[in-house]
Amino acid sequence: MSDRSLLILPGDGIGPEVMAEVRKVIAWYGDKRGLDFDVSEDLVGGAAYDAHGTPLTDATMDKAQEVDAVLLGAVGGPQYDDLDFGVKPERGLLRLRKEMDLFANLRPAQCFDALADFSSLKRDVVAGLDIVIVRELTSGIYFGEPRGIITENNERVGINTQRYTESEIERVARAAFDLAMKRGKKLCSMEKANVMESGILWREVVTEVGKDYPDVALSHMYADAGAMQLCRWPKQFDVIVTDNLFGDLLSDAAAMLTGSLGMLPSASLGLPMANGRPKAMYEPVHGSAPDIAGQGKANPIACVLSFAMALRYSFDEGAEADRLEQAVNQVLADGLRTADLLGEEGVEPVSTIQMGDAIVAALDASL
Repeated sequence: MSDRSLLILPGDGIGPEVMAEVRKVIAWYGDKRGLDFDVSEDLVGGAAYDAHGTPLTDATMDKAQEVDAVLLGAVGGPQYDDLDFGVKPERGLLRLRKEMDLFANLRPAQCFDALADFSSLKRDVVAGLDIVIVRELTSGIYFGEPRGIITENNERVGINTQRYTESEIERVARAAFDLAMKRGKKLCSMEKANVMESGILWREVVTEVGKDYPDVALSHMYADAGAMQLCRWPKQFDVIVTDNLFGDLLSDAAAMLTGSLGMLPSASLGLPMANGRPKAMYEPVHGSAPDIAGQGKANPIACVLSFAMALRYSFDEGAEADRLEQAVNQVLADGLRTADLLGEEGVEPVSTIQMGDAIVAALDASL
């Protein structure tokens, strides 16, 4: 029995397709590098609702609490749009994040050189881009109370509450500062302290935490100005820390700087377990893409790179994570492109399976 445990939750849409390619990579590490994983699989999102009437069963939640890492594909689809809010597929994902207390969401935006021309920005703006957005994931407006839709003065009113405690801000700030110490020792905190009290508190707490990290250059920026600066000159940043809502928006904007949402992984980390490993869930930034599900057009790279993040953060296998990232880089440099990355005339897209096979072949070549 391996001491490395993984729970795979393929989910909906293209989730099962991209996860099948990750399974090839996991098997390769067992066969060629002696890294065996105890892998189990279960349902989440619409798939879980179809089978059990809930987007996440208690039994699956219990499994997620016990393993070293969860690897999730994607959730959602138009067939679930009319469901009650409490059982929509996305509620399964939010429950995982909340009950596992995965408060620090790391979303890297890295532009592979072979894809620099696929960004909507000029090559010199994005070539060599390598930034990380640290998004607070378990509080803020997505979880604050009161919330809901009520009737007031004969009309409906939608209510969501932005709420943060000092301790919630402090722990994600420390995660961001720790990451900055391992990178370029530069951290930008983004909020809206000009119009939001939660933003004022955010800035005050991050500034206080920064006193414990004198080697990190800390700056502050309003989140709307930060969005503009990401589009103007993204390489001015290294690590960005921000709240749940702004992190959701800014990380998707940063993802498109690299050319495709199909390229971006993420890691959601919590407090250490008894074995010292952090509670963790890894997932691609992209959604379930129901319009291309089952057609072999999905790009598996974001999901593969999410597993690379698991190697680095959950299993302390940084060198093997580098190997996998270099394999992806090599495949792209060789000119292989899934449909979302097409832009050159005469280039035929490869299928999801073909891209997965090419990455495994590149891993073979790395030995």
